Amino acid sequence: MSETIIAPMATVHPPTRPLDGTTRFIHYAFMPNKLRYCGGDDNSEMFAYALAATREPPLDAILRKFTGAMPYLTLIARSNAIADPFDDRVVEAYWIGNELLDHVEVRDMYASLREKYRTRLSPKLMALVANKAPEGAQTHHSFHVFDVWRTAEHLDGDVLLTLDNCRISWGTVQAVEGADVIVDRRPIVMHEGKLMLGESRRERVARLIEGKGFVTTVAPGDTVSMHWGWVCEVLTPRQRANLARFTDQHVLLANQTI
Repeated sequence: MSETIIAPMATVHPPTRPLDGTTRFIHYAFMPNKLRYCGGDDNSEMFAYALAATREPPLDAILRKFTGAMPYLTLIARSNAIADPFDDRVVEAYWIGNELLDHVEVRDMYASLREKYRTRLSPKLMALVANKAPEGAQTHHSFHVFDVWRTAEHLDGDVLLTLDNCRISWGTVQAVEGADVIVDRRPIVMHEGKLMLGESRRERVARLIEGKGFVTTVAPGDTVSMHWGWVCEVLTPRQRANLARFTDQHVLLANQTI
């Protein structure tokens, strides 16, 4: 009688649930809002909405208080015939980058920048910022950080550290240690008077607060995005490539006027 061999069952991982646009937006906006850099006084409510991955009318009102991001989201949506500025494709385009950015007309971006900042900047600085549109700027968060925000906010203190924290960065997870992950990440540095990505270094980044966070399933080898010392999400290879591409593009553009 032959022996029956039963093979061990393979481990099946449940598919990752796609993020809704408002949920993804909060993943990136949560920490700067907690630090009181942008948005309204709604951090706990935002956190709860993102943890539950739900969207209700009060949430839209909360997110519209992010007056720095809204003109970009609105312009990306309108340029791609998308009614909802919090559509996930639009939100991903702004924070990470995707093909929607290529459909934003230069003249529309130029007009949007002038409308938003003409009363906050001198004519000389306004021209410097708005003229980045015909020079290749796109409606991506990295452009806002390296050119618009840097100029409009008249940053002081450790400006380089501030820019590095504010831009969306990425890194490879080396270890998961409770509420933190250890990542290898390339920081923004200054070399011969110009911005550039430096050599990779190991850093500790938070992923949970009081046991709760947005990235609960993560493992060594994963690529994660980070904002102000907070893990936002696990990136796909496509997202990682897009984030690197648009970051490099806008670092080079910023260097033209540094």
